[in-house]
Amino acid sequence: MSDSTVRVPKRELEQFVKNVFLGVGLDEEQSDIVARHLVLANLRGVDSHGVSRVDIYAKRLDLGIVSKKTKGDIIKESSSSMLMDGQGGLGIVLATEAIQIAVEKAKETGLAVVGVRGSGHCGMLADYTMYAAQHGCISIATTNAPPSMAPWGGKVGYLGTNPLSYGIPAGNERDIIFDMATSVVARGKITIALRNNQSIPFGWAISKEGNPTNNPAEALEGLVLPVGGPKGYGIAFLVEVLSGLFTGAAFGPYINSLYKDLDKKQNVGQFFFVMRADLFEDMDEFIGRMDQMIAEIRSLPLAEGFEKIYLPGEIELERTVERESFGIPLSHKLMNELEAVGKRYGVCF
Repeated sequence: MSDSTVRVPKRELEQFVKNVFLGVGLDEEQSDIVARHLVLANLRGVDSHGVSRVDIYAKRLDLGIVSKKTKGDIIKESSSSMLMDGQGGLGIVLATEAIQIAVEKAKETGLAVVGVRGSGHCGMLADYTMYAAQHGCISIATTNAPPSMAPWGGKVGYLGTNPLSYGIPAGNERDIIFDMATSVVARGKITIALRNNQSIPFGWAISKEGNPTNNPAEALEGLVLPVGGPKGYGIAFLVEVLSGLFTGAAFGPYINSLYKDLDKKQNVGQFFFVMRADLFEDMDEFIGRMDQMIAEIRSLPLAEGFEKIYLPGEIELERTVERESFGIPLSHKLMNELEAVGKRYGVCF
């Protein structure tokens, strides 16, 4: 463990975060959802989407920009689809409701699509695809985000980091959960680097002048870069269409910033596609073949310099096991920030 971090047990951190949001004014269920989600992100090593977001979420709730009674309004519904308007509620709560509805509908009809508009930052998409996989479903989840990435060949931000996640159930093996930003790195990781006074690798972002930079402050004023160049741009474009245009949410430069626009709702969109894994063949057959493929990939000969072939999401699973055992590492700066937030609501570790 680094001297610059402290380890906090999962349950202690969850209880602290839950108490903060109870203090903010959320009800028991919503506070539970947000605390579990944020701590899960830290457990998986997605620290950019974990408890570092507590302060900004609480601040937007206190300012009344985000509703303390999050409930999606049904705009359109069929046996296999639903469009929800979140009315500016908490993105994590709305997305949790949406994936639950999508799974329920998919169980009945075979497949389902649920879209959300009028939402906010919904955290780590892997949480939602994990839920679907645990219920025997294959799923794809997307969300758009405020503009921080230029279309390939441009120098002005139009698209967000626009993540995409998929989940696939397995049998004796662990479910496959893949989650990626369509930028080289999630913008939140640059924010963490700035908070911790760290540099970032060249290739993550460019400055506002369009120059390569390893300075997180310059990167946050500039733009992140698409992963794989035009390929990442192409996927980000699709995520924008599914999450924003298809649902009727804001898109591109019309999405408001989580951190800067403290007088405006974000109007982010989310998209969830879910189908039963036994839609074409028996579940036992499907998960048996999944286990076979996982085992065969894992046993392939290694390329020089590699010690293991990882399946999608397996690094995060290993990190979860380690952090559940030894606690979640938080920087002293983040601990101080959390303690300050807790003090506002009479909450302490």
